[in-house]
Amino acid sequence: MSNDATNHSVSVNAKSVTVVSLLSIAYLVLSYFLLGFKSDQVVLVIIYNSLFYINAGTRKFILGFSIFAFYWIIFDYMKAFPNYNYNPVHIADLYNFEKRIFGINVNGKILTPNEYFNLKGTTFLNIVGGIFYLCWIPVPLSFATYLFFTKKRQFLYFALTFLFVNLLGFVVYYLYPAAPPWYVEYHGFVFHANTPGNTGGLAKFDAYFHISLFKSIYAKGSNVFAAMPSLHSAYPVIVLYYGIKNRLGIINGLFALVVMGIWFTAVYASHHYVLDVIAGIICASIGIFIFNLLVTRVAFLKKLIDKYELIIK
Repeated sequence: MSNDATNHSVSVNAKSVTVVSLLSIAYLVLSYFLLGFKSDQVVLVIIYNSLFYINAGTRKFILGFSIFAFYWIIFDYMKAFPNYNYNPVHIADLYNFEKRIFGINVNGKILTPNEYFNLKGTTFLNIVGGIFYLCWIPVPLSFATYLFFTKKRQFLYFALTFLFVNLLGFVVYYLYPAAPPWYVEYHGFVFHANTPGNTGGLAKFDAYFHISLFKSIYAKGSNVFAAMPSLHSAYPVIVLYYGIKNRLGIINGLFALVVMGIWFTAVYASHHYVLDVIAGIICASIGIFIFNLLVTRVAFLKKLIDKYELIIK
């Protein structure tokens, strides 16, 4: 390791211990007042502190992945500020627009793709779709881990792009609150605040294996009325982009398969309209373009990333 990298590395000393301890306490206190006590918050603090103190290697790892921890905290805090408190929720208009653009004629009746799949779904698609949908976070995090240990610079670009795309999506969530297809199926076009999350068509995956996997995941959702854009559909796009950029060869074929599988399942399982998926793809594309533009044009950001890279090397 170069002297420059050593000088920028974060060591365990009075200053770093104080900063990590104060941030941990502040996070727990703020979370308690915003959301109440949640075991997830304590687990995050324990993991973060443990990795920070174990050794230099784990410390660099958790400092790098702090970008993803920051995303998770922002996502979690959205529960305290429901988007439907700031703008009206789009339910019927989005449903009707989806039907008008992508409607499928079945015996003289126009159905949305979601409604069509509810009629034509199979056990095979229920299982395969569930497997694909489980990839939406593990695949980006696994890819990030690979980049962290092989290409620190690309890791930072990927992580910051991931964060930036999410922030763009969150802005749209608040500007355009939107109900998912399953909401129309269960509640019609009437808005009900505080509607709990629902597994939609993914309940069939849980039922087949006699588990509550997706049920437990969606019970922790931050906001039901955040279907537009589909960030589930955006994440694999970011992964595929950086996979191609880093010339991963046959692995990119797998990433492309995951992309298509998640896009399909988002609609098949009634979690998103086709319009939501398209919006997610656009959100990822715009986020990637703007981030690349900022990195090349904004000297301050480039210097910041340079320093961050030295810290985690």
